[in-house]
Amino acid sequence: MTRFAFRAAATLALTLSVAGCGGGGMFGGSNNQQTTRTQERRESTIWDLFSNNNDSNKVVAVNKYLWNASLDVLNFLPIQSIDPFTGVIVTGYGTPPGGGRAYRATVHITDPALDARSLKLSLQSSGGGAVAPGTVQAVEDAILTRARQLRVADGKL
Repeated sequence: MTRFAFRAAATLALTLSVAGCGGGGMFGGSNNQQTTRTQERRESTIWDLFSNNNDSNKVVAVNKYLWNASLDVLNFLPIQSIDPFTGVIVTGYGTPPGGGRAYRATVHITDPALDARSLKLSLQSSGGGAVAPGTVQAVEDAILTRARQLRVADGKL
């Protein structure tokens, strides 16, 4: 009789666990909860990180205008890696329009303020030599100018 009781208990437990997985349809439950979850879910993009979101897991401490301006100004360079959480953009070697020398850049945006002190730029030439300070300054100025233009176009001046 104990073998029969064990089989009955196992069958009952299996039946209850399978019935608990249904959650709707024929047994009186509804699919409204599942439909609501599907409607609430949406595809997110990297640009959602810069929106005003109260979720502490999605806070980015870089200035979005400096970030976008850096990508705009250095668009002739191939992107090797970007990290919006730390504000680092690393590019590969590329030749600027009208230029003969190839450069690569590393941009580090250190602060959410639209300020020259928030932007750190490092340039390297393909020959391994140092880049003239005037060239680095010109690229930084171009990024800052583009960031200001983006801010004005955004209407948040």
